[in-house]
Amino acid sequence: MSLVRKKTIEQSIADTDEPEYQLKKRLTAIDLTVFGIGVIIGAGIFTLTGRAAKLYAGPGIALSFVLAAICCGLAALCYAEFSSTVPVSGSAYTFSYFSLGEIFAWIIGWDLLLELMLGASVVAQGWSTYAALFLDQIGLGWPSSIGPNSHVNVLAMLLVLVLATLATIGIKESMRVNLVLVAIKLFVVLFVIIAGLFYIKGSNLTPFVPPSVPAANGDVTITTPLFQALFGFTPSTFGIMGLVSGASLVFFAFIGFDVVATTAEEAKNPQRDLPRGIIGSLAICTVLYVLVCIVITGMVKYSDISGEAALAEAFKSVGQGGFATLISAGAVAGLTTVVLTLMIGAARVVFAMSRDHLMPKQLGKTHPKWGTPYRLTISIGVVVAIVAGVTPIGKLEEMVNIGTLAAFTLVSIAVPLLRRSRPDIKRSFTVPGNPVIPIVAAVICVYLMLNLSIETWIRFLVWMVLGFVIYALYGYRKSRVGLEQKTGEVQKA
Repeated sequence: MSLVRKKTIEQSIADTDEPEYQLKKRLTAIDLTVFGIGVIIGAGIFTLTGRAAKLYAGPGIALSFVLAAICCGLAALCYAEFSSTVPVSGSAYTFSYFSLGEIFAWIIGWDLLLELMLGASVVAQGWSTYAALFLDQIGLGWPSSIGPNSHVNVLAMLLVLVLATLATIGIKESMRVNLVLVAIKLFVVLFVIIAGLFYIKGSNLTPFVPPSVPAANGDVTITTPLFQALFGFTPSTFGIMGLVSGASLVFFAFIGFDVVATTAEEAKNPQRDLPRGIIGSLAICTVLYVLVCIVITGMVKYSDISGEAALAEAFKSVGQGGFATLISAGAVAGLTTVVLTLMIGAARVVFAMSRDHLMPKQLGKTHPKWGTPYRLTISIGVVVAIVAGVTPIGKLEEMVNIGTLAAFTLVSIAVPLLRRSRPDIKRSFTVPGNPVIPIVAAVICVYLMLNLSIETWIRFLVWMVLGFVIYALYGYRKSRVGLEQKTGEVQKA
């Protein structure tokens, strides 16, 4: 029984008709685009922008966003081809199963679980910071002993549990709430751009790319980017290396478009609507990100930017406290959609893994009325709530990034491989310039991974070892595809 045994595309599509694992097809192109915007615009603008500008790139953080967007854009083309060709839940996990083999599918699924669950926890923490600030600004306040910087972040935990309940009730109901909150978020982002233009100072944007600064003592430490440590570069921030390090960090801000692919099985017309939703949401958000970066670093000198609530604090610094209250309200609404969509994405990935019996199959059963994997959604909500509640703020972003980049790398590699092995499949959308574009996408992803810290790589390797242990003890033996190949019989769910 091979570790690279593959699940056929035909079997992947046939699985979607099994009654106990059937999701309702209710999402349109607009739903998918809003879904993507809802998760992309969030932590990148409301929390990471200030921190990355202050620590890594200065005003040049706008260029870091462009670099990250180019990487994501190339990967997005690969995702669009796969998801429209084989509209099945699981995103990169499902794509890898029929193109690369089971062990790669497991690696991707385990990576996605890291990306989506930790991502939801990180954003819930960012949400709690803005929520506490907003409550303080309107005179209600929140006890600091159970606030964002306490030992137990109750605000973040409450948000996650409420959203897990909503996601359990139904995907369409979640999308209705998402649509309203995304509209509020877009209004606030456009308000920041327009209002902030009046407070930009040219001196704050000069130099646009601050000169490189050696790290303390110039020594390699556990926080040094792996690329610098491997190839003998003097550890530094700002300058060109700062732009790349900044891109590796703000990459977290773009992890929404791939979540759209996790809902492929619930799209009404996936062949047409999924490419639109994936590419459209990424393009809209990139433009908004760059404009916000220029405005914020123009309003406040990059060295003085708040690392936690950059937008609100920027307007407070120019005497516009009322604007800060509006921005905080928008951030609360905006980050809510991110947490919601990330948890839905995580549930859909594990749903696909449990349907293949790589995870306990009972977890993936859908509710007869709501049509959602309710057991999974509730379980993921509890785990995310605990992580968001007890983990120090600012410790999880890079872990999310490395899981995402690993998934993007394998998906990009899989495109030309599937083109060669299955040229007969009808593809409603194809990546232009194959195999050059997919290979370039994979190379950029690997390079950005290498620019993450040694500490992040160590944690990532520990996570992967844990995943391999679980696969060896459970997934490999229980695999539905493995049992079918062994017995020659189709295994029932």
